[in-house]
Amino acid sequence: MPRYAQLVMGPAGSGKSTYCSTMTQHAEALNRSVQVVNLDPAAEHFDYPVMADIRELIQVDDVMEDDSLRFGPNGGLVFCMEYFANNFDWLEESLGHVEDDYILFDCPGQIELYTHLPVMRQLVEQLQQWEFRVCGVFLVDSQFMVESFKFISGVMAALSAMVSLEIPQVNIMTKMDLLIDSATNKKYLDPDMYSMMEDSSHTIRSTKFKKLTKAICDLIDDYSMVRFLPFDRTDEEGINIVLQHIDFSIQYGEDLEVKEPKEGDEEPSNLNYDEIFQDTSGS
Repeated sequence: MPRYAQLVMGPAGSGKSTYCSTMTQHAEALNRSVQVVNLDPAAEHFDYPVMADIRELIQVDDVMEDDSLRFGPNGGLVFCMEYFANNFDWLEESLGHVEDDYILFDCPGQIELYTHLPVMRQLVEQLQQWEFRVCGVFLVDSQFMVESFKFISGVMAALSAMVSLEIPQVNIMTKMDLLIDSATNKKYLDPDMYSMMEDSSHTIRSTKFKKLTKAICDLIDDYSMVRFLPFDRTDEEGINIVLQHIDFSIQYGEDLEVKEPKEGDEEPSNLNYDEIFQDTSGS
């Protein structure tokens, strides 16, 4: 039988550890077995039990204190992840060989790991060799998505991870419980990139940058490549909707019963966000 994995990615501070903690509690309420593996060698604390912790293999502080290496925080983290990629046998031993495993991998927040370094791609390929069905879960903090330019940057980060890893990916806007303006929220969950471009065009002085921004917006909008699901850790129904879409992308439990998203859509990018947002904001 296959095994299942979520790679929980996103910029630093986007809520990855909170997401893992919330999902494990939600799964426990559903009588589902979900384990967490910490892959952040710079993590200091988390409020969920881990089945494996990369800090048992290598830690950023130890690398930075090594006089022969002389790495800073970012260089130290990259070194740790490359060391991890050369020691996947540690991860294999930690995971064991239990069938039907469902594991959340709490990943580091440095974006270069997902854009131009091969480490995360190597991890995906290794997990697939171990018969894992892998889904990427990319988190973006909703507090930084209230301006068009910041939003476009977040979209491009999510798109970079999708292109680099080549696995099913569900993009999530976190900390929705901290936002108040529901109309603005819906605008960013299911974005019209052309209207965003028009809203921000008066702030772009350079003609070249205006053309570049328009080309980026055209790419995202024409191919419907990036959409977001809202995530509010206080909303059980919203959490369940997110989990359903992830389960559907990796066909979790297909030997028993295929679980389609609640709205009946076949792809996360085709969601009816008006209905979802009413569900999540009305609770």
